[in-house]
Amino acid sequence: MKQPSKKSALTEKVGIEPPQVLSVTSVETIQQMRRKQPAATVLIEGILKGDITALSRAITLVESTNTTHLEKANTIIQGCLPKANQSIRIGITGVPGVGKSTFIEAFGKHLTLIGKKVAVLAVDPSSTISHGSILGDKTRMEELVKDTNAYIRPSASGETLGGVARKTRETILLCEAAGFDTIIIETVGVGQSETAVHSMVDFFLLLKISGAGDELQGIKRGIMEMADAIVINKADGDNINKAKLAKAEFNRALHLFPAKKSGWIPTASTCSSITKEGIDGVWRTITDYVKLAKENHYFDDKRKDQNQFWMMETINEQLQSHFYNHPEIIQLLEKNKMAVVNDELSPFAAAQLLLKKYFE
Repeated sequence: MKQPSKKSALTEKVGIEPPQVLSVTSVETIQQMRRKQPAATVLIEGILKGDITALSRAITLVESTNTTHLEKANTIIQGCLPKANQSIRIGITGVPGVGKSTFIEAFGKHLTLIGKKVAVLAVDPSSTISHGSILGDKTRMEELVKDTNAYIRPSASGETLGGVARKTRETILLCEAAGFDTIIIETVGVGQSETAVHSMVDFFLLLKISGAGDELQGIKRGIMEMADAIVINKADGDNINKAKLAKAEFNRALHLFPAKKSGWIPTASTCSSITKEGIDGVWRTITDYVKLAKENHYFDDKRKDQNQFWMMETINEQLQSHFYNHPEIIQLLEKNKMAVVNDELSPFAAAQLLLKKYFE
């Protein structure tokens, strides 16, 4: 009797043939396609339609240090300019730990819920030293980053304050052209970044917390003078009474400062980014300010002054960059530095020699 043949449970079937390995040329072609930027007209059209991808690509061009991108970036900005300037620009500053990220998320969500389109930008010239927190902020703003009516963009890092601030201001114009009607600019760096942000916004908000031991002592007079409102954050739980005391103290201090040209009288208030208590009040304060500033024409006058200021700042920045990158100046600068250090030449004479050489 013939024994039945044993069949293995493991059988091999003919499958789909693996794809051919891409050639080096094909890989290079794909990489080139990815690197290729759309034409300026295409990006302008996309931005005006509210395309976030086009907006992000245009901002990347604005932030680029590549000189070949400068002309294209300027073309895009010029093309978007007629649709810009239709927003409220709000600057927000505060020391690390004050809760800027949590506040901006709560405030931003409040604005999108009432029908606003919000763009959050940052001025961070110190991130190479302090590893600035804006990228962390983006991951912490979990709700806002998923909101289709919000756009969060970190600033270019590791550059001079002037360069970062200028690029942030150009980014504001692109965001406005894309349909964002409320622009929030956060200062992440320290020092003069508050001044830079103040020179590009309509309303400047100083965020504080109570019980930090610096209600008045640790605040620079300049920042207090710039502030259009002070908000004491984290006014919740056991901190409510402390926040109310800080509010009263700040309100007394604000009355000691000279009157603002806008005719606006700054006030202090409290809020909680966790419970959302007081967040709507912050927005009412801002809209009251805008209403007053537009009625007395201060709003438009300030914007015109800011435009002139940034034109002059850009000229100064370009001149400085061109001077220090001039080949002959680079060589002569080191020589003159040594002469100054060795008391062979006065600092003023050394500077005159360098400038004379540059203008020749």
